[in-house]
Amino acid sequence: MNTINKTCGFTLPGAIICLVMSVAAYAQVKTSTSTKSGQPTTQTQVERGEVVSINGNDLVVKMADGSLRHFANVPESARVTVDGQELGIHDLKPGMKLQRTITTTSTPKTITTVQTVKGKVWNVSPPNYVTLRLEDNSMQRFKIPSGQKFMVDGQETDAWGLRQGMSISATKVVEVPENVVEQQQKVTGTMPPPPTPPAPDQPILVAVVAVPVSAPAAPAAAPPEQPKALPQTGSLAPLLGLLGALALGTSFAFRVARLLRKA
Repeated sequence: MNTINKTCGFTLPGAIICLVMSVAAYAQVKTSTSTKSGQPTTQTQVERGEVVSINGNDLVVKMADGSLRHFANVPESARVTVDGQELGIHDLKPGMKLQRTITTTSTPKTITTVQTVKGKVWNVSPPNYVTLRLEDNSMQRFKIPSGQKFMVDGQETDAWGLRQGMSISATKVVEVPENVVEQQQKVTGTMPPPPTPPAPDQPILVAVVAVPVSAPAAPAAAPPEQPKALPQTGSLAPLLGLLGALALGTSFAFRVARLLRKA
């Protein structure tokens, strides 16, 4: 505001008029911007892991190198492609294999901005400032960039060669290089394998009962053997006859003995 007042040389009401003229003067500065892209480069990174646990939107994955990685607050919009289906965070299961492919594309670009202005020199303070009367008769003060060149009647000159009343044109070219990086992520997965079914001849559930172990008991005594009965081969008559013969013999022996004593 102060710069405009000094340039225009008006009091406060005049400064307002000068401000309006200066705003209109900016329309006399033509600006064009162009962007030139270079050859892009692409890098691909693949990460593999196995789902360990899911707690709400928190995911723990065991990576291929054995490390555990905690993914906190996974957004609901995140998707994993499994067998052609799009699954969310709450559809994941422990044991599921995940693969994340990160594709990074870097594209070098050069943004070129060209500003052109035409007018007559009203005042010049080389090498810093020049005040021009533009094509619509408005005036504007410009800061002269270092090394800026001006065209005067087809001849190129610098700020020191400018004089009041000269018709000049100036072009300012600014080139800004930048690197545009784009990253795409795709996560795919496979379901965990089903549990192995038991063999047909194996029981599904085996109950094991703990039995207290005590000292071995002494072996029980064998029952006494019963005498074997002799087979019955005949009647009792022979036996009775034998007993009778023995009795007669004994009686005869006693009688002989008494007779011998008496003799």
